[in-house]
Amino acid sequence: MTRKKRNWLIGIGLSAGVGIAALFLAAYMLANRFEPYIRQQAILYLQERFDSEVELAALRVSVPKVSPVALLLRHGHGTVAMVAGEDLAVHHRGRRDVPPMFLMKSFSFEVDLGSLFDVPKKVHRVMLDGMEINVPPKDERPKLGSEENQPKGVYGRPEDPGVIIEEVMITNSVLTILPKEKDKTPLRFDLHRVMLASAGKSVAMQYDAALTNAKPPGEILSQGTFGPWVAGEPADTPLAGQYDFAKADLGVFKGIAGILDSTGRFEGTLSSIEVQGKATVPNFQLKQAGNPVPLSTQFEVLVDGTNGNTILKPVTGTLGTTSFTTSGAVIKRERDVERSVSLDVTMPKGNLGDLLTLAMKEQPFMDGQIYLKTKIDIPPLSGTVREKLRLDGQFEISEATFLRSTIQDQIDTLSRRGQGEPKNKEITEVLSGMAGTFHLENEMITFNSLSFAVPGAGVDLMGSYGLASDVVNFHGTLKLRAKVSQTMTGWKRWALKPVDPFFSKQGVGTLLRIQVVGTAKKPEFGRDRQKKEDRPF
Repeated sequence: MTRKKRNWLIGIGLSAGVGIAALFLAAYMLANRFEPYIRQQAILYLQERFDSEVELAALRVSVPKVSPVALLLRHGHGTVAMVAGEDLAVHHRGRRDVPPMFLMKSFSFEVDLGSLFDVPKKVHRVMLDGMEINVPPKDERPKLGSEENQPKGVYGRPEDPGVIIEEVMITNSVLTILPKEKDKTPLRFDLHRVMLASAGKSVAMQYDAALTNAKPPGEILSQGTFGPWVAGEPADTPLAGQYDFAKADLGVFKGIAGILDSTGRFEGTLSSIEVQGKATVPNFQLKQAGNPVPLSTQFEVLVDGTNGNTILKPVTGTLGTTSFTTSGAVIKRERDVERSVSLDVTMPKGNLGDLLTLAMKEQPFMDGQIYLKTKIDIPPLSGTVREKLRLDGQFEISEATFLRSTIQDQIDTLSRRGQGEPKNKEITEVLSGMAGTFHLENEMITFNSLSFAVPGAGVDLMGSYGLASDVVNFHGTLKLRAKVSQTMTGWKRWALKPVDPFFSKQGVGTLLRIQVVGTAKKPEFGRDRQKKEDRPF
């Protein structure tokens, strides 16, 4: 072999060696650059997707054992790396005055290294555990200046990183909707499991979730769509789906108890959700009475997700066998300590026994039909519901019978005397009627009018009843169709004939001014001998 040929072979060998060394060096450098590159892309994606500042404590990339040369020659395709991170914090638009919009204890995902250089980049599944989601109040974000003055790389200004996450699994997480009022308790939902699918940018995500409702506590299963995420105003992010709310304990509220089940559909945004559904409470009860009565409703409501304010479009319900409709609102205004309740309730043809069973500890003493129309107001004051409750309304009871024989006997006797037939035992089980207008405030119910009627007799009263004091104070008239003498038997019937003209007034046989005073437990009935100007009503 000539010297020239030998030198040529040595040159080729050295060149090949240098090339191979360079290839190994390039492959080694490429392998070691995956971790910082993935870290950079993950942070950039979160910045752009959620219009936020991102902090990441740790990120590790585990690349399977593979030849660096093969990795380089295949451009990473076919090599799946495991990425794991810890303590990720996402601050919406850099805000530090509210909790981070996202906090993640840990997350992980698998990625084909070759896809890192594709456009768009694709990640099959992301696993998130111990995540906290804090939705900031609407219209409360810092003023950062004009779009042109924003530095690139922050708050959505640079080119879209172009990442498509096909599936997200979230476990053991919490969703908190922050209120505008700093001293108000946020709405909190424990998310046991949430599966999100097709989480591409500007695309609504399909979701399947299981969570615990904040108040009343109960389990919710829900499926639907979420997004696309509105980075500039997260509260405007769309939300729609259906839900199944089971075993919600109403006992957490003052005054009521029972276990609620509800199903329905909803649509809107995180800040404003329209809900249509139905709910049943087989054992609904007022705690003071403790008698369960089945309750069912069909409803359409508008809920402000940022503060819990609720507008009730006409809600139809059934209490026992009694149908009713309700509309109004449950609202908390700025500077108010509590929510205010304002409702309009209409009961066109109710069962009086259902209402009395719900309200009384004892068995109902009366049965019949009731018409009720009332406005209910509970202002945002401290104190119990009974102390704050305000009512304005009217009612009418028809075809009423008293279920306690002693009361019904007295009503029958009144009807016999009013008809001038005090000995007629065939006049029995007479039906009664009652109507009135009322106002309740400061635990005092005032009747501007209260009438009671049976065949042959009628009572018209005005007065008040103190819920706390149990004091009754009513004044009015008793009108009988019969004359005074005709209400009696025996010699009294003849003895009273001379005085009949003194009591026959206003077109009736007998007119007596009466009063009912004392307490509800021991009322005192009698003639009202006060002068008209001295009467309290």
